[in-house]
Amino acid sequence: MSVLTDLIYGGSNAVAGLVEGAVNAAIEKHGADKEIAFPDTAYYFPTIYAATGVKVKTLGDLVPCVGVLKSLITNQEDLGQALNAGLATAVGAEIIEGLKYLEAEPYANESGIGFVPDPIIRSLGVPLVTGDIPGVAVVLGKAENAADVINVVKDYQSKGIMTFLVGDCIEQVAEGVKMGLEFRVIPLGHDVTSVIHVVTVAVRAALIFGNVQPGDLAGLLKYTSERVPAFVNTFGAIDAVVVSAGAGAIALGFPVVVDIDLGENQVPGALISVCDHANTVATSLELRNIKIKVTELPIPVAFAAAFEGEIIRKADMHNECWSSKNATAELVMMKELSEVEDHKITIVGPDFDEARELALVTFVEVAGKKMQVDFESVIERKFHAWFNYMEGVMHTGQRNQVRVRVSNAAFDAGLRLKDFAEVLYVMVKNEFEAVVDKCQVTIITDAEKAAAFRDEVAMPRYAQRDDRLASMTDEAVDRYYTCILCQSFAPAHCCVVTPERLGLCGAVSWLDAKATNELDPNGPCQPIFKKGLLDERTGRYEEVNRMIAEATHGAVENVTLYSILEDPMTSCGCFECICGIEPMSNGFIVVNREYKGMTPAGMTFGELASCTGGGVQTPGYMGHGRHFIASKKFVSAEGGIERIVWMPKELKDDVAERLNKTAFELYGIENFVDLVADETITTDCEELLNWLTERNHPVLGMESLM
Repeated sequence: MSVLTDLIYGGSNAVAGLVEGAVNAAIEKHGADKEIAFPDTAYYFPTIYAATGVKVKTLGDLVPCVGVLKSLITNQEDLGQALNAGLATAVGAEIIEGLKYLEAEPYANESGIGFVPDPIIRSLGVPLVTGDIPGVAVVLGKAENAADVINVVKDYQSKGIMTFLVGDCIEQVAEGVKMGLEFRVIPLGHDVTSVIHVVTVAVRAALIFGNVQPGDLAGLLKYTSERVPAFVNTFGAIDAVVVSAGAGAIALGFPVVVDIDLGENQVPGALISVCDHANTVATSLELRNIKIKVTELPIPVAFAAAFEGEIIRKADMHNECWSSKNATAELVMMKELSEVEDHKITIVGPDFDEARELALVTFVEVAGKKMQVDFESVIERKFHAWFNYMEGVMHTGQRNQVRVRVSNAAFDAGLRLKDFAEVLYVMVKNEFEAVVDKCQVTIITDAEKAAAFRDEVAMPRYAQRDDRLASMTDEAVDRYYTCILCQSFAPAHCCVVTPERLGLCGAVSWLDAKATNELDPNGPCQPIFKKGLLDERTGRYEEVNRMIAEATHGAVENVTLYSILEDPMTSCGCFECICGIEPMSNGFIVVNREYKGMTPAGMTFGELASCTGGGVQTPGYMGHGRHFIASKKFVSAEGGIERIVWMPKELKDDVAERLNKTAFELYGIENFVDLVADETITTDCEELLNWLTERNHPVLGMESLM
């Protein structure tokens, strides 16, 4: 192994020297007290923080970190020691990249994005557990033939793999692949040190989701190896620094596939030569045991989760179906088996080549021996994702408020309405095969017929469902459900999903959990029968505790459903919002992960979120979905929504109608959101208290929380 270890140590020593010089130069220029930070993170320099527990806040804090870095480079002829030197390279890369952020926007003129903020990592939680993102690829270097790297990245994109690019491959890939966060092909930067930005994604996943404690290096390496499905592909010649960086990746559990012949210097399962690029993807996925479920669809455009975030501008748009201009509706309806002809597709009205602006009714009739009416809306909500998976299609909204755009490129490729119908048929049959035996699809674009269907068929069905959901309270059902989808990366976490409390990710309602259990009785959602009520106020049940203890393998033994102070439900880290105590007002603030500013609690969303997550119970803090805010069960043990005193304006506007309705029903308060402050009013706790006092907010007369 002498050649390999010599290369690793050569790269590590080179990086160490560069880092030491850069830190000394920065201190000389700015002073040791100069503040330094990556943008929009609560985890300081994440790799250093996770591995050592050191909180880097100033340039002076980096000096001992350089010492730790150098101590990892032993130059001993041992592969394990050499991999530690690879970790030193990772630390060095983080320091070099961090120094760039002494400038306001170091990547402003770069083709890469640099550091990946915390909210983006949290947003990846749901697609990771659902398999929409089955793995993470790091593509580094410059291919001898640009077509080779383009084909590899396209293949990853078609499989939903999130791909990060480092080096000159960025320009090569840009020639043939749509790039950006929305396409899950993300250029980081040209310097090899930019690879640290994907390393910090893995590191923060351990801190956010896995409850790995800062300074627990062994726990960190175990987590990244077992629960972060990442790997590295290098293209072109590799130097000592690249080899050393690769060693750091291997230490984290990420295998490296190179396209040059390493001969005897290969390490089985960790460092592999694949010179035929046709085998790069398959080998990489096999090394991480990533299994891809491929859905073959007879449509003329690509179909993958990677296209879900695609935005189609007006200039690139060939067709638009928009409820503001024409009738739209999306409806799934259960029928008898005799009433449905499997795979029947009916188009009523003009196609995309006949009109630019169209009405759009999407009507799917399903039948099956195990099908239930309650599953109609569960299937229906999938339309949004499935349509967005088509390359060149943008879908927003639901029910009768829908907007669909088709790009010029998709139209030119031959995409038509029958393809939309084929997508619906195939995906319904694939994903709901346990309950759907037959499926037929009708698409209506005729303006008059679409409007008639919307008014006479769809709207009455929506009203029936709404009435059903309104009556579906926690008291009205005989069971709740566990949801352990997130245990793939948060092993100690388990959601309890009730009719009035959806999963904290915002994506799993009680009906979703019920459907998931029907589809897979041994799967992630198991029924909790309401037995052994211990405390009605906090929502404490013997059976809930038993099921939670079983689902978390004893990590959590007691949970309440309605309290934020007494054994609150655990949070994994992918929550849409977080609720926390604001002591001065005796109330609660609620913050969504999209909000980047300060709060009256003196912490940002990221800092608040770092107080919880990872499957731990943190009294006073609670992760939850947006929809839960307007629930009658929201922190009801502590007084309910009357305690809410502050929210970011975007969140407040989003929940205003539902929150006002609940507040009026519970307390007789009209326009309750007018009593809730936001960042346009104040982010200072003293100013907030004065503002609440002026408006006589009900929280001021409530019992103290502390």
